[in-house]
Amino acid sequence: MSDILKTLSDAMAETAERTGQSIVQVNARRRLPATGIVWSADGVIVTSHHVVETEERIRIGLPGGQVVEGTLVGRDPSTDVAVIRTNASGLTVPAWAEASEVRVGHLALALGRPGDSVQATLGVVSAFSHSADEHKYFAQTDVVMYPGFSGGPLVNVTGQVIGMNSSALMRGVSLAVQTPSLKHVVGSLLQHGKIRRGYLGVGVQPAHLPAAAAEHLGQRSGALVVSVEENSPAEKAGLYMGDTVVALNDHRIEDMESLLSALGSAAVGEAANLKIVRAGQVHDLSVVIGERN
Repeated sequence: MSDILKTLSDAMAETAERTGQSIVQVNARRRLPATGIVWSADGVIVTSHHVVETEERIRIGLPGGQVVEGTLVGRDPSTDVAVIRTNASGLTVPAWAEASEVRVGHLALALGRPGDSVQATLGVVSAFSHSADEHKYFAQTDVVMYPGFSGGPLVNVTGQVIGMNSSALMRGVSLAVQTPSLKHVVGSLLQHGKIRRGYLGVGVQPAHLPAAAAEHLGQRSGALVVSVEENSPAEKAGLYMGDTVVALNDHRIEDMESLLSALGSAAVGEAANLKIVRAGQVHDLSVVIGERN
């Protein structure tokens, strides 16, 4: 037993040391510095939104001890992700684990660099919260999030990064933003400087469908349109009050929550198929998805 524990212990220490080459210190607030992860070798850093309290005079402490200036590219409060660009080069990018590779019960190391060296704490992956439509993938753990650990990596025993740790997404709970969410958010922030979210310009409420339409569509309810904003994508597509939205592209719509979820995966500026029930008949409309301000 002692040999097994020593082997595991040594492996974790090696993992922390190896992954430490991809962990930076983020100085963007008055109190204790936080942590960041190297996203690309040319100086892009991902960290937590809530630790970036100032957009000026951001300082990034690199693994080798060098300190460089950072510029905020963009942030997404809903996933607690921020992207910072530096003029550093030749940085070490970690290996990222896909969400499908992580299971409840897996051991995980939370790593941080609020000081000059890497710190670590051990825990277990305890639960997941996945919403593919909204590109939100979170792993819950029982790791102790020490001050300054937000923005740092959650790492499995093979050295792959499971996600980015955050202590701000749910009070009293340690969550990690997983790889699919980070790829989506960081990609959007690098391209647009913000997260582009779909917009129709309607107010809706749940409503039961007429029996014939319900049988035809295989669903009992939809989102009844109770208001349409002037000059909105919905108005331009020919949507009226009293219509009932039942699908957006391949996503079933039954209420405002499912509509927002579908819009989260819709491409802003591109045409989408909106399926509605009007006067008991099923119709298809083409709508160009707008961007929510």
